[in-house]
Amino acid sequence: MIPRRVTVLGATGSIGTSTLEVLARHPERYRVHALTAHRSREALLAQCHVHRPALAVLDTEGDAAWLRARLAEAGLATEVRAGSDALVEVAEAAEVDTVMAAIVGAAGLLPTLAAVRAGKRVLLANKEALVMSGALFMDAVARHGATLLPIDSEHNAIYQCLPVEHRGGLARHGVTQLLLTASGGPFRGWTASELAAVTPEQACAHPNWSMGRKISVDSATLMNKGLELIEACWLFDARPDQVQVVVHPQSVIHSMAAYSDGSVLAQLGNPDMRTPIAYGLAWPERIEAGVEALDLFQVARLDFEPADETAFPCLRLAREAMAAGGTAPAVLNAANEVAVEAFLAGRLGFTGIGELVARVREARPVEAVRDLETVLAADALARQAAHDWLARP
Repeated sequence: MIPRRVTVLGATGSIGTSTLEVLARHPERYRVHALTAHRSREALLAQCHVHRPALAVLDTEGDAAWLRARLAEAGLATEVRAGSDALVEVAEAAEVDTVMAAIVGAAGLLPTLAAVRAGKRVLLANKEALVMSGALFMDAVARHGATLLPIDSEHNAIYQCLPVEHRGGLARHGVTQLLLTASGGPFRGWTASELAAVTPEQACAHPNWSMGRKISVDSATLMNKGLELIEACWLFDARPDQVQVVVHPQSVIHSMAAYSDGSVLAQLGNPDMRTPIAYGLAWPERIEAGVEALDLFQVARLDFEPADETAFPCLRLAREAMAAGGTAPAVLNAANEVAVEAFLAGRLGFTGIGELVARVREARPVEAVRDLETVLAADALARQAAHDWLARP
């Protein structure tokens, strides 16, 4: 067996570290070609010691020089590069078969799209790339023959519940609805008035999943589910009204697909991201992921309830952005990233996240997406509008 060479974009985040855990279980199948991180140079150094990649990338030249010196002291031959161009280079490198796209936020768009255009197997854990550039992204997948496998647990579950070929609209394949499950986050059942006093520490304490701070806040506001709704529409050629969000606090059923004959297919498992990661790495095969088998007797019960879009308006805002089309999802995503950053820095209240996103969406016109430059311009203008709103008297 010739090992597949893998680049991990966002290697030091929760998805990146879980990916490396799965890869380490199968050294005969996989080799790490490149690892990238934003600023976590110490963590990246430790990963280079273990996985010996050919290349490592950090955001700044200063951090890259630091890593270069530490690796030289250790006698490791890993080449170190810096900046966004280097991210694109390792994503599209000829030596690479598979790219794990796990950079959080809009920063992941360009390297992920580069991997797609290079015809790689792309394991998509960066939902913002698809949210921002939906039609352009999916067109590039088809045009360049890339293999796109969703890694978000919900989309991975739906992928497993649909026919192998599912493009052309859900009705064509007898699918009536996609049921996107949500844990409800740490504040399920809270009222809007109770949410007003939420702290960053509370918002980052997810009851079921171990995630980074930005994604944890998105989960707490249900914006994460809103972004996933947009992503599901692009991945599975669905309309927004064909995707229903179902709050399922146990996080055992990861999502479902309903069919015209009355059947509902569901994918179940313990809430551990190594399962969808292993699925994406080995597809269409299955490999051991280090995840304990689901014990249904221990789970005992499965509960479901509708999402509260009054207390958590971000879900509604995302659905409206997808229905509006064009640059609306990119504007939504940009405003949300600024809002979450402000919340984590103590400059914006928890309920202010949804208010900021709504104000920016109202202020920015929806434009047709002609090319990537249109998307990036909409992103930049929305960020500026969000910062202006934060700076108001």
